[in-house]
Amino acid sequence: MRVRLVGLVAAGLIAGALAGIVIVPGAIDRLRPPVQVTSIGKAAVGGPFTLTDHTGRRVTDQDFRGRFMLVSFGFTFCPDVCPSGLQVMAAALDQLGPKAERITPIFISVDPERDTPEQLARYVPSFHPRLVGLTGTAEEIQSAAKAYRVYYRKVKDEKSTADYTIDHTSIIYLMDPQGEFVAHFTHATPVSTMAEKLAKVL
Repeated sequence: MRVRLVGLVAAGLIAGALAGIVIVPGAIDRLRPPVQVTSIGKAAVGGPFTLTDHTGRRVTDQDFRGRFMLVSFGFTFCPDVCPSGLQVMAAALDQLGPKAERITPIFISVDPERDTPEQLARYVPSFHPRLVGLTGTAEEIQSAAKAYRVYYRKVKDEKSTADYTIDHTSIIYLMDPQGEFVAHFTHATPVSTMAEKLAKVL
């Protein structure tokens, strides 16, 4: 009789425990050992390029090693997004003060037909005295854009004097002194936000 009673009690306890696991939310998860998820790898953004700067000098990505880079793609005839992004970059650098000397702001044109070194030389100083304008052949620009995962495409535009405009990615990339991706911004990023994030990595 006593054995039967013990058996019934044990069965009741087991049934109660199983019911608790089913009824109580998350009970099963709490019984499982914690699983650690480890993220590995780096963002596949950035890479080698060979282009011509706004002074006519041939440069590669290696010329900027040892310094952070703020890299933006666009074109000088861009009516709004490009100027907005460059203005944000310039204002953020100014807000950083002397720390900004460790960062090279770079503007890579996706419009080689119109953006010659001479055109860039007239354009980039209006945003920041240290802004570097880069252009090149169609193949060179395509290679640089591919390395940075940048999309661009010529689009017919009857309002333009050249009869075309260019749709393109409007992301600003922050690269570290080794040329590795750190963070990204857009032309709509508040100046204070960009300056704050830049200050944290310098």
